[in-house]
Amino acid sequence: MKAFQATQVYFDRAADLMGMDDRMRTLLLTAKREVRVQIPVEMDDGTVETLLGYRVQHDNSRGPMKGGLRYHPDVDMDEVRALAALMTWKTAVVDIPYGGAKGGISVDPRSLSTKELERVTRKFVDQIHDIIGPHADIPAPDMGTNYQTMAWLRNQWEKYHGFNPACVTGKPVEHYGAEGREEATGRGVGILAFKLLRRLGKHPRDNRVAIQGFGNVGTHAAKFLNESEFKIVAISDISGTYFRKSGLDIPGALRYAINHEGHLEGYADAEHLAVDELLKMDVELLIPAALGNVITTENVDSIQAKVILEAANGPIHPEADTILEERGVMILPDILANAGGVTVSYFEWVQNLQHYKWGINRVRQELDHVLVTAFEQVWQESHDARISLRTAAYKLGIERVHRATLLAGF
Repeated sequence: MKAFQATQVYFDRAADLMGMDDRMRTLLLTAKREVRVQIPVEMDDGTVETLLGYRVQHDNSRGPMKGGLRYHPDVDMDEVRALAALMTWKTAVVDIPYGGAKGGISVDPRSLSTKELERVTRKFVDQIHDIIGPHADIPAPDMGTNYQTMAWLRNQWEKYHGFNPACVTGKPVEHYGAEGREEATGRGVGILAFKLLRRLGKHPRDNRVAIQGFGNVGTHAAKFLNESEFKIVAISDISGTYFRKSGLDIPGALRYAINHEGHLEGYADAEHLAVDELLKMDVELLIPAALGNVITTENVDSIQAKVILEAANGPIHPEADTILEERGVMILPDILANAGGVTVSYFEWVQNLQHYKWGINRVRQELDHVLVTAFEQVWQESHDARISLRTAAYKLGIERVHRATLLAGF
């Protein structure tokens, strides 16, 4: 099952409950614009590589479109199309005035030098600058990109359109970025984990946690959860799983990763296991915070966690999701669980439009308010309709987009 098909499965579950007809489903699922561009780039050795870049603009019924830009060798139109649709439902669930978009370039950023990455980014902007901007489509960092990528993107876009830092979010603070944007997705994961487990009547210190992925999202989630007294017993990256039954020294692991270019390889203050062992851990809370589609029908029987919080986009295959739901595993879906990033991107955009800077405390306070409000609405919808949290979140988001579409007229 391809990425967009998986997204449609979840959409249809919610649309069935709404009694939505096929024509409206087609309208809401079909992207407004899909662009594929050629990116010829001169490499450091003088050779020319031709890459493919994508930007899908899914829906703007509730505001300008918003979505990340990812650099990864597996990027293709189907994946970007699925992620753009997810952004539409995500922004609607947390009720911020955006629609959904997504972009990507099929390339392994680790294989490129800094100068090559800059040239790739600028060439891509050259191809799409006329369809993005502060009131049309606002890019942000995603897998394989970061604040530096956004600084290049902003600089290149402004060469065509003039000064307007609101054209992109996730920028460095020196480029009018928001304080707290880098931590936002991981912090949001922590906020929602605390809220969910409190709803289940569980105290943080009584919950063992395993976090798959120790990149930007995983590290900030680990930091927040550790400070909230959760017992994190396992973390992982591409080098393997690092486990300690009594609980890991998270500050120590964070320091080690910072001192080793973001990697855990060689970390000795824990038991080293195979990378796929983390998903099988006997824990109360499992947080997939790396790639999508990591829990499938092939490994779902080995999942022991009682609660799963989807920090990554689409980490659970729909068929595996059904199996886990039947087993009583509670899943907080990605369209809510990892919405902290786009929420603080919204705050950054607002600050740029107002030419006014917020402090970190206000950013964190506003983030907490938006996510907790959305969580309570999804929880209530799930309880009232007796449906899963995933279906409740989709239903809430789709209803908002559906109503906005109808009110605007055709």
